Formats: sequence, structure tokens, C-alpha cells
Amino acid sequence: LTAPATMAAPPQSFDLNEARMESVFIGISGLIGAGKSTLATALAKRLALPVYYEPVKDNVYLDDFYKDMKKYSFSMQVYLLNARFKQQQQIVWSGRGGVQDRTIYEDSVFAKMLRDSGLMEERDYATYISLFNHMSNFMRKPNIIVHLEVPPEESLRRISMRSRDCESGITLEYLTALKAAYDAFILDISRVIPVIKVDYSSFRDVEEMADRITEEYSRIHNIRHVEWSTGAATGGSPTLLAGSMSPQPAKAARDGERDGDGDGEEAGAGA
Repeated sequence: LTAPATMAAPPQSFDLNEARMESVFIGISGLIGAGKSTLATALAKRLALPVYYEPVKDNVYLDDFYKDMKKYSFSMQVYLLNARFKQQQQIVWSGRGGVQDRTIYEDSVFAKMLRDSGLMEERDYATYISLFNHMSNFMRKPNIIVHLEVPPEESLRRISMRSRDCESGITLEYLTALKAAYDAFILDISRVIPVIKVDYSSFRDVEEMADRITEEYSRIHNIRHVEWSTGAATGGSPTLLAGSMSPQPAKAARDGERDGDGDGEEAGAGA
């Protein structure tokens, strides 16, 4: 587990009981093939929480998307947005929390990358973001996000090892662009949701990982990315790094949850 050295100190009163692990909502993020599902299963078992997987088997656009991304990018992203919003509502109404294999906020990472690479029309992207922002009014943000850091080359190797026919068209170029988009996303979202970054370039014991993440969550209140500057302009005070992402993910996380602590089925392939 790694975290910035300038991580904000937790309040004195923050402990495991107050964290209410029995109703905590944990999001697992990372590149395709990073190992999210395996860790989500272990965490859910360790914490006696329901687990919400990506919608792979039921995704009617998955095969077509990887064959022709430009044609099916909008349909794919709207399908995933709807599927993960359904999971969001299940988590909210169950009151039990849960572990989600890729959060709804991450879908905006894929959508933005598709737009920037010319694989999604500007009007389709605008429609997607409008839908996302409206849905965000009814979302509960995760209590914490566990981000699995995996190099694009390792991600591609793991994708090849699991041999899903629908993923055979994924390229290193695509994963490299996705990694850059994820780096910006994590910087952005960590301003409003605590993030634990895990070096997952080599698989780790999932039970040990679950224990470590539980310990970390009981200890931290929020992780902030800051840059310490000693220049005259800042007077030697910490400065929050500016994110390069469009504001939708963090803005939705800030604006979408009105009460700040709302209290989870299966589904979804990140594009």
C-alpha cells in the first residue's frame, strides 16, 4: 500500500467502529485485467459485504465494441452507465454497503478517452455527460476507492492470459492511453473520496490485502495529493495539485450525494 507522504492526518476520533465497516462502500479501480474482481471478492468475504461485479456476461455490446469501437462507443458507455447506476441504487437501498468492481465514476474515464481519441462523437459525449450528471444526483459516493496500479504492459499480459475472445482486440496503445486517463482521474477524485493506491504489478495475497485495506481505512480520513513549494508565491505552504481531468467525476462525487453518508448485483466491462 502506498500513499502520499503529505496525507492529511485523520481526526483523533476516527476509528474502525466509527468507520462502520459493516456498511462501508468500497470501490475497486484499475486498468482492464488489473485484478479488481479477485480483490473485490476477497474484500467482500473478509468484511461480510455484498460484491457487485462488472457486467461482462450480460453486456450485449461488449463483443461489438471491441470489434468497432467508433460505431459502438456511445451505446457501450450508456449501457455501462445504466448497469452501474442500477448497482448504485441497490447499494443505497440495501443499507448494507458493498464492494464494487469498478465504480460509476470510472466510466467517465473511458468516455473521455474515447472522445479525445476520436472514437466517440462530441455530441454523443455531451449527451453521455448530461446523463451522468443527472444520475449523480441520486448516487452515493464510495467511502473509499482502492486503486490497483498496474503498468499497461502487465495489463495486456493478464488480458492475454485470461483469453476472453471479446478482449482480443485490445492494444497496448489503448491501455497506455487508458493508464494516463486513470492517473488524472485518481488525482481528481482523491480530492473528495479517500484513495488507497496499491502497487499491483505483482499479484499479492488477497487475504492479506483485505486485512491491510481494512486497517488503512480505519486509520485514514482522506488522502490528498499535494505539492510542497518553497517559492515566494506560495510562502512555503502546501499547494493542492490541479487535476487535468474534466470536472465531471469529482464534481459528481461532490454534488451527487446530498446527505454525505448514504448507506448494495452484478455486472461490466470497462470499455
